[in-house]
Amino acid sequence: MSDNTRQFRWIVYIKEGLEWLFAADPNVFVAGDLLWYPVEGDNKIRQAPDAMVVLGRPKGDRGSYRQWEEGGIAPQVVFEVLSPSNSISEMTRKFQFYHRHGVEEYYLYDPDEGTLDGFVRQGTALAGIERMDGWLSPRLGVRFGITVQGDLQLWRPDGTPFESYVEIAARAEQEKQRAEQESLRAQTAEQRAEQESLRAQTAEQRAEHLAERLRQLGIDPDNGELSS
Repeated sequence: MSDNTRQFRWIVYIKEGLEWLFAADPNVFVAGDLLWYPVEGDNKIRQAPDAMVVLGRPKGDRGSYRQWEEGGIAPQVVFEVLSPSNSISEMTRKFQFYHRHGVEEYYLYDPDEGTLDGFVRQGTALAGIERMDGWLSPRLGVRFGITVQGDLQLWRPDGTPFESYVEIAARAEQEKQRAEQESLRAQTAEQRAEQESLRAQTAEQRAEHLAERLRQLGIDPDNGELSS
């Protein structure tokens, strides 16, 4: 589990962004802080990545990820978000676990230090990525970045940035307000058109009424002459 609000916020940013990325694909399973058991019959060999992506497995709720029940497919991509309580020995054990059990891409973000590290499988080993800023994930198609303030940035393959829930909600509210304003403008224009039409009808009726009064007085309204 997360140790503090900052770590939790970044875990949610990553995990929910990945859910959004693969929302339309029923065969991509995304999870956060879910225990992964790679070996049947040994519940001591386990790890719970802060976020993980399993390509080729169906979406759905799980109490844990038991690899032998998932077609033997290991999570291809995992993310860890560091907190001050994470020790070097703990992170070394996690790296060894991911190395040993077939993870293809491993990303490690430290929000306190503003650092981002990545590892990609080359042959049988996870090798360090020299430069993470601008890195494109082979499996996800996600582009990585880090701001000068040390904030993690992720972009979808179409260039759309990952967003926090607050940002998504704010954008949705803006779109709602924009739609309401457009609807109000359309209603105002329609009302204005109806008023113009009503004025035109009133003017026409007034003209017809005046013409009828002139006829009653024996005046031809078309030429202004007295009727014979």
